[in-house]
Amino acid sequence: MMRCLMSFSVFTALLIFNGCSSTHPLLDESLSNFTNVYNDGEARYVGGELQLISQNNWFFSTKEIYEDFVLEAEVKMPETSEYSNSGIIFRGQIIDTDKGTQIIGYQVDIDPSDRKWTGGLYDQGRRKWLYPIHPTRSHPDEDFVTNFLGEWTKEQGEAYSHLTWNKIKIVCKGSDIKIFINDILTTHVKDVKDSKGVIAFQHHGSKAYRETRDKNNIVRFRAISIKKL
Repeated sequence: MMRCLMSFSVFTALLIFNGCSSTHPLLDESLSNFTNVYNDGEARYVGGELQLISQNNWFFSTKEIYEDFVLEAEVKMPETSEYSNSGIIFRGQIIDTDKGTQIIGYQVDIDPSDRKWTGGLYDQGRRKWLYPIHPTRSHPDEDFVTNFLGEWTKEQGEAYSHLTWNKIKIVCKGSDIKIFINDILTTHVKDVKDSKGVIAFQHHGSKAYRETRDKNNIVRFRAISIKKL
């Protein structure tokens, strides 16, 4: 009897452990894990992809709040002549402002411009660029404790490949934040501003979509999964 109880206890513990540490996909056909807190934006599930387009800067958010996790996704930016930029907010905070509901917080930037800062860390709606440092748009405070990587390098800048699928991995454990682009570590910082929040996928806005409903500037994500730590 004791042996049976011990076996059951070990089996139960393994189930609990595996359940807590398993990786969960976030995409389904009805986008049931997501919500739109803005009065803007169009999100569609197409062939296993999350496709985003909006008139203005916009974030499509998870319903659930996450604390410590590994988030993985792939992104493909559009071929377009107008400005194109995207990102993923994590540990995001949903707030009400005089401009309506918005999401602020840590954001991995997806930057196909000549600047090549994809994989950098931006603080949306607050401190702006945390890493790399921007000459006029960086405002770190006492919550930004440490940058472990030093100056932004050519290798970091070239981790992203435009017009192809790029792998993004975000690892948050306590105040430790790591960002990988195509398996290259592009950001590693310690910051204590937020310990939990939503995850939100960005479309930076399209003038063509706003004026003519042209959808050439669609941002595409796929293979989105999360593992709670």
